[in-house]
Amino acid sequence: MPKHRVLTEFGMGTSLRRQDYTQAAKRALQDALWHNSINLAELFGLPKSAMLIDVEIAVQQPDQVDAQTLAAVFPYGQPTIHVTHGGLDVPRPDGNPTVIANAAISVSFEMEPS
Repeated sequence: MPKHRVLTEFGMGTSLRRQDYTQAAKRALQDALWHNSINLAELFGLPKSAMLIDVEIAVQQPDQVDAQTLAAVFPYGQPTIHVTHGGLDVPRPDGNPTVIANAAISVSFEMEPS
């Protein structure tokens, strides 16, 4: 069956002092998710486990992000995490940057077109 995207959400998260790229990315995911309550699976008569969740995370140091920690944010569905270079490190007077992460979450289902 073909994969059909039905929703895309965006979020931003930060790590103000610890330069924790995983925490900033997790907060970006939560920002995208916690602003809505869309029951897509039920809308299409599918189980929540059928949700295909594609996650794009952008930070300045992608190798510092733990994708397994991010996947655990999702209570159901099948998340696929892709981390890429982006986001922003904002210089601070103490020399340690504030980390900003951006997230894009796309939800799809495998289903026949109506």
